[in-house]
Amino acid sequence: MTADSAGTPPRLPAGIDLQDARLIDRAQRSIPTTERPFADLAAELGLTEAVVIERLGHLLATGVLTRLGPLYQIERAGGQFILAALQAPEDRYAEVTAQVNALPEVAHNYRREHALNMWFVIAAETPAVAWAACDQIEAVTGLPVHAFPKEREYFVGLYLPLLGPSTAAAPAPPPPAAAGALALTEADRELIAATQSGLPLVPRPYDAVAAMLGSSGQAVRTRLAELLAAGVVRRIAAVPNHYRLGYTANGMSVWDVDDAQVDRLGELIGSQPGVSHCYRRPRKPGVWRYNLFAMLHGHTREQVLAQAGQVAALLGPACRAHDVLFSSAILKKTGLRLRQAIH
Repeated sequence: MTADSAGTPPRLPAGIDLQDARLIDRAQRSIPTTERPFADLAAELGLTEAVVIERLGHLLATGVLTRLGPLYQIERAGGQFILAALQAPEDRYAEVTAQVNALPEVAHNYRREHALNMWFVIAAETPAVAWAACDQIEAVTGLPVHAFPKEREYFVGLYLPLLGPSTAAAPAPPPPAAAGALALTEADRELIAATQSGLPLVPRPYDAVAAMLGSSGQAVRTRLAELLAAGVVRRIAAVPNHYRLGYTANGMSVWDVDDAQVDRLGELIGSQPGVSHCYRRPRKPGVWRYNLFAMLHGHTREQVLAQAGQVAALLGPACRAHDVLFSSAILKKTGLRLRQAIH
């Protein structure tokens, strides 16, 4: 979606103009932890603060963006993400979707083209709460839930440009030097609870959050910057709807890779253009043979399949089998939602 060498304006998705596109591309990368972050974005883009706030509000209201605010890596604070899947009968699909989505711990839910046709992410403040959510979904739906907790992360860096290079991935920030979970204060827990659904679209959003917490805008900005440095916050940014930006082909590629080589190959795959997430996850004997997961994004299925072909070539004989599970519907996408502040 970039302009050609003759300077022809790029073709943009319906309802998105050039100013929107520039704002979307910039806001996906980061929202500053400054007193007036939207004014700072406006200055970079040659807009006014009021226009930036109005346009971001419109993009959120129309579903082009799904949220805007801190993106939490809750595992750095002692919590857990679990990718899980189930096979929902077609005649019960809507019912099962509603049952799964009713849990606040379910952050994302996608329909995928596979016998396991519903894939969702559980995000919880502790591993016990995450696993209890898996059990609750099994009990409510009456269907087996297959859990694939992350064993190792190789790359996370989703970026879906409208005007930049035609790659879906951008470099992820380096991991924090410290290992293990960060000990959160009660004020941290309250801050996460107040911002997990996004930042207020007002000129001084951190001051607005501070007012809810009985704190100061400076204290909120400083602590968010510290949580960013510690890895508890991956980034503060806008999250787009893939489909609305023209990335209508989104495939979860899965790979049966030699266990002795999986970490080396996971790092290699995570560095490839088009890969936004890459993880090692457990196999499920008799159910699931794959141990390496990599999300691929493109404008067409053919583009994604070509990306998968390039990955297969890189893996060579170390890969025994692979598949690409295309998503056909977003069933839920809210980000982290804790029932209460983390304890």
